[in-house]
Amino acid sequence: MTLLSIVIALLLEQARSLPVERVVHEPVARLAAFLEGRFNDGIRLHGAIAWGIGAALPAGLLLILQAVLQRVQPLLALILAVGVLYLTMGFRQFSHFFTDIHLALRAGEIERARQLLADWRHRSNDKLTSSETARLAIEDALLLSHRYVFAPLFWFVLLGPAGAVLYRLTHLLNEFWNKPMPAGLVMADEFGQFARQAFAALDWLPVRITAAAFAVVGDFEDAVDCWRNQASRWPDSGSGILLASGAGALGVKLGMPVHGAVQGMDEAGERPELGLGDEADPDFMQSTVGLVWRSLVLGLAVLTLIWVSGWVGG
Repeated sequence: MTLLSIVIALLLEQARSLPVERVVHEPVARLAAFLEGRFNDGIRLHGAIAWGIGAALPAGLLLILQAVLQRVQPLLALILAVGVLYLTMGFRQFSHFFTDIHLALRAGEIERARQLLADWRHRSNDKLTSSETARLAIEDALLLSHRYVFAPLFWFVLLGPAGAVLYRLTHLLNEFWNKPMPAGLVMADEFGQFARQAFAALDWLPVRITAAAFAVVGDFEDAVDCWRNQASRWPDSGSGILLASGAGALGVKLGMPVHGAVQGMDEAGERPELGLGDEADPDFMQSTVGLVWRSLVLGLAVLTLIWVSGWVGG
């Protein structure tokens, strides 16, 4: 049922994309604001309680519901699984920006590509070169393919719909409660600390599985070399592993300073070089799409083998 749910959800998402901002992000943003308003007094413990109510409690209730449905009505359990996957994962939740940027760069429309990237990243920069625009788009595509496809699928396979919901809610609460701060400033309190740590814990193993998949379906030797020798240089260890492995697998250079500030701060000292090979360009953007899809096919193939071996053994 797990494999069937994933295939149906992927087909459904390709046929009709979800208006993710309206259906998912905005309701969770309101929930996050409500919980922060009720619990945020600058204490980590109260942030943990808010995370428990906003993420762990819904996932726990869903875990009970899916267990009941599997026992009394498997068809409803399948429908629940497909619905949860449709809400929590999918390429179409981010890929339209990447595709439009790719087409704009192909056509030589650098201004349009910059604006699309600014809309995607919610921060503008009119000084980016064509290569820098492609580089940042590839970085976001690698990170978001993990956070919106591979990591939710991992937790779905492990815990069913409850796992996917737990990951997505924790991811969004972490984003809402731990927004990036300008250089030189620190967070006013520790309210979001527990959500940040919870997300890091939930993402620890999936990040490494995704990075390994990139290596297997790409240039394995370079991907592993970049992972081992470059990932630790990146400010965020999880993102560093994904970007280093992805860059090595593609044979492209990622990271590196860009013209201007792209996150409201000077990133010159926070963007070490990752990967090997050539500068990013539209061709590498196309290769990124192939890398992500091959990684997904690899994951589905592994699940199929597990299902077949279980069926034969049973």
